[in-house]
Amino acid sequence: MTPDLCVFWPFFYVWIYHTLKSWTKPATALLIAGGIADLNRNRTDLIIENALLRQQLIVLSRQVKRPQLTNGDRLRMVLLARCTGFWKQAIHIVQPETLLRWHRDLFQIYWRWKSKPQKKKPRITPETIDLIQQMANENRLWGAERIRGELLKLGIRVSKRTIQRYLPKKRESTSQTWTTFLRNHAGDIWACDFTVVYDLLFRPIFIFVILELKTRLIIHSAVTRSPSDAWTAQQLREATPWGSHPKVLIRDRDRKYGPLFSSVATCSGIQEVKTPYRAPKANAVCERFMGSMRRECLDHTFVLNQRHLERVVKEYGSYYNDAGPHQGIQQRIPGRYGEKESLSSSGKLVLRPILGGLHHDYSRTAYLN
Repeated sequence: MTPDLCVFWPFFYVWIYHTLKSWTKPATALLIAGGIADLNRNRTDLIIENALLRQQLIVLSRQVKRPQLTNGDRLRMVLLARCTGFWKQAIHIVQPETLLRWHRDLFQIYWRWKSKPQKKKPRITPETIDLIQQMANENRLWGAERIRGELLKLGIRVSKRTIQRYLPKKRESTSQTWTTFLRNHAGDIWACDFTVVYDLLFRPIFIFVILELKTRLIIHSAVTRSPSDAWTAQQLREATPWGSHPKVLIRDRDRKYGPLFSSVATCSGIQEVKTPYRAPKANAVCERFMGSMRRECLDHTFVLNQRHLERVVKEYGSYYNDAGPHQGIQQRIPGRYGEKESLSSSGKLVLRPILGGLHHDYSRTAYLN
């Protein structure tokens, strides 16, 4: 069975379009010319001519097993068959089921074209869309209504439904992540960690470092061969003189941090935060510094003894704090984090070797008249 009559009109328009587009082709021109000529002929001539054409098609169908038809031929046959109820008797070179299948294929093409979504330009600017997504990513606890209120403060009027359309499809958990916690409270957080190196006689020497997360400044460093709880507690006392201490101190679960270390932290008003199990990024800032110190210094140095390592760690720490730009703080220097940048391209270039020429510090001095 064929679709309703109302479905025929889109195909009729398509047929007219393709016919007008390709009317100069011989087959199409012949079909149009023959159709116009048949309007002035009598019924008897048309019946006889149809009988002759039908007989010729019967002869050709016996000789040609699979006729070669173009898409235009299929389209014209489908549209002409729709105009008569005797199309099954008039079809000879193909099966009626084949013609119906062509009709279904055309029907699918038409509805695929009609159902194709139209690209609509957003009613808000791309800057506002980026701002909505930025607020959603930076504030996991905010919903569409909260973001809408924040945009109103900036003079941007957007509906709640529009904001929901541009929110990330898969948002992370609304609970505060560890990275967000560190970023929001970096100014009040210190971190400490141990690393071990070996001297020329393959004896272990431990390096203890405390640094500030916000500025990446090394607060304290020390070297020892036997890191005990009492020694670690003493290092924390030396790092927090005159009441200068953070609110939070991140450390791992090493036994070097014993009851004495926790007692000193509690008396100083420091809250200890132990890194969770199987959380390699919990103390990533301090561990990253340890890796940088190894790659930039210790891997290129023969450690003679403990005193030699103390001098090396002290010199590298001074260079790291006062001269080395840090990527984590936008290429600023940890020891001059709060100072305003004064870039000058004039002046004499001064070169100062660090660690025997392993690194160099470049600076400029003003010319003296």
